[in-house]
Amino acid sequence: MFKSKSKKPTSVGKEWLNSLAFAVVAATLIRFFTMEAFAIPTPSMEANLMVGDFLFVSKLHYGARTPQTPLQLPLTHQKIWGTNLPSYSDAIQLPSYRLPGFTGVKNNDVVVFNFPPKVEGEEDHPADLRKHLIKRCIGIGGDVIEVRQQQVYVNGIKQSMPRNAQTSYLLKTNEILDERFFRKYNVVNDYQSAEGPFINWNPVEMYNVQTQKNELVGYQIQTTEATAQQLRRLDWVKAMEPLTAPAGEKESGIYGTSVYHWNRDNFGPLAVPKQGITIPINAKTIAVYGSVIERYEHLESVKVNPDQVEINGKKIQSYTFKQDYYFMMGDSRHNSDDSRYWGFVPADHIVGKAVFVWMSIDPVAAQVWNKIRWNRLFSVIN
Repeated sequence: MFKSKSKKPTSVGKEWLNSLAFAVVAATLIRFFTMEAFAIPTPSMEANLMVGDFLFVSKLHYGARTPQTPLQLPLTHQKIWGTNLPSYSDAIQLPSYRLPGFTGVKNNDVVVFNFPPKVEGEEDHPADLRKHLIKRCIGIGGDVIEVRQQQVYVNGIKQSMPRNAQTSYLLKTNEILDERFFRKYNVVNDYQSAEGPFINWNPVEMYNVQTQKNELVGYQIQTTEATAQQLRRLDWVKAMEPLTAPAGEKESGIYGTSVYHWNRDNFGPLAVPKQGITIPINAKTIAVYGSVIERYEHLESVKVNPDQVEINGKKIQSYTFKQDYYFMMGDSRHNSDDSRYWGFVPADHIVGKAVFVWMSIDPVAAQVWNKIRWNRLFSVIN
């Protein structure tokens, strides 16, 4: 008779390690291929997505990307948690492929993507580890985008403003308004300085407006058109004026202003690159497509000058794009760093589609019991 050897019982510590390893592997696979959680840190999509919203982004809609940077600690992005140490090595870089998805990126989708351009003074990262942004897709490859007096046109067709989209207004009144008043109307964010003498004040900016009869107080605010209409009906509101940049006035920092006289409210027309489309190479096309060819088309040797492009040492007269691109804008049109400023988003930078908000915390609420925005929990993103 042979005696069976009894297995040694697994120690509690080993069981915990096995469970932890399984959980990390499972969470990593879910994060890479199905769904990933994000938080909204800035007000560029308000009031549709608010600072303090926590949302889930589907990678199934457009198809998950295979990892470009495989040497990375699980469940990290650029740094090891709580440190300034990199969480990855770029010693190995793989071609990125996209798995089949339910659909492609469509106009008006709310999309999470890796921020494409290199920021001066900051470390550049591989494409799949660049910082994340969330914006609304205004144009897909092949579309022609134009903004006229804040109104967006796609292929010459006027587009509806997103529900709850915000822009800048100058509220003129002879009353001194406090934070409590503006919170009542959901005006709660920091915005750019108004021109002229002003007093910095959060959440809006206040300055004196000289008139022939008396001195009014002006507040530059970001809000929706519906809220602007409400404020106009108040007896002591003397004016509620939209702040729109005039057409033909070149704005510093706007994409393509080395050649074109564009600003945030009057932009284009500009064609969005599409895979297979060929463009001529000249000063006007280089101003808007030169950086695309140089940075995102995965070419070995590219030199871009204001009037010519060289690939592998040869000057080219035309160029055919190797992938699709997208034009993104924030719903808070005067408070968004988007494609009007830095150009197109390449297809291989698309992360996924924002699908719903699962938690929302008001970062400026004074009382603890008012911190959670209960009406936003599990709300679908449109």
